[in-house]
Amino acid sequence: MNSRNVWNGEARRIYINEVGTRDGLQMEAAFVPTEDKIALINALSQAGLSKIEVTAFVSPKAIPALRDGEIVMREIERQPGTIYTALVPNVRGAERAIDAHTDELNLVMSVSETHNLCNLRMQRSQSFEALKQVIAVAQQAATPVNVSLSCCFGCPMEGDVPEAEVLGWVQRFADLGVQGITLCDTTGMAYPSQVHAMVKAFKTRWPQLGVTLHFHNTRGMALANVLASIDAGADRFDASIGGLGGCPYAPGASGNACTEEIVHALQLMGYDTGTDLAQIVAAARALPALIGHETPSQIVKAGTRWDLHQPPADFADIQERALAKA
Repeated sequence: MNSRNVWNGEARRIYINEVGTRDGLQMEAAFVPTEDKIALINALSQAGLSKIEVTAFVSPKAIPALRDGEIVMREIERQPGTIYTALVPNVRGAERAIDAHTDELNLVMSVSETHNLCNLRMQRSQSFEALKQVIAVAQQAATPVNVSLSCCFGCPMEGDVPEAEVLGWVQRFADLGVQGITLCDTTGMAYPSQVHAMVKAFKTRWPQLGVTLHFHNTRGMALANVLASIDAGADRFDASIGGLGGCPYAPGASGNACTEEIVHALQLMGYDTGTDLAQIVAAARALPALIGHETPSQIVKAGTRWDLHQPPADFADIQERALAKA
């Protein structure tokens, strides 16, 4: 158990990685214009997010929503202290990302054989061999690499994935010298005690290897899982503006952990996220105009805890009648 009380942040630093600009927008049916993507990323940069996943360097046939990746990565206004990362699936994607001055490459494979076949059309062993080549290219260019492992807390087709299986894949990538690992709850199957145990095991075995947690709110447990992770020693989390995102292999799955909801809760508890919540909320409120529909964000719907409301117009009369009865 962490010696600190998770309920009192005591200004401890928690790092928020914005993934909505890739993981969220790639799921949208309507193409968000390039200039609007750039403006959104610039707004999130100014809000102080520690890392932003800008785009994915994939085939435009695979993800047409992100076909403007090079332009977006080159034309955003970069802020000191923010890392600009991109998802890359192969060597060609890595070369494109490096050429566009991407700060970090994010690689993805699943710890579930079935999910990996469905999502990437490869066996896990094939994905690993392909990603080894990408890591070699990145290392030659001195570009840091993070590996996101999908389905670490359960697969919607296989069920539970043993913790030892997950940690075995972490070890394989740690041996290749990657800078970070993201443990992904790809379809919202994680629960707090499971998350706590996994993070503790990771931190015990690899205390110097960066670990990020990626949660979905499919079953309403994203925030609870964030707090369980913090209690186990984690301090970096993926989150998505407006709660955008999802997974095509989880029927009914909702989006990622919502950036403004996570930041709002952590700030109330005394944690330092290094962000300007008002700027994040403003960006989230602008999203429906970009994507053509409302978002799942409860903060957008209800406002923050500090957003107070005026009493009804007849409040003075109500007060007067109450005093008359006293």
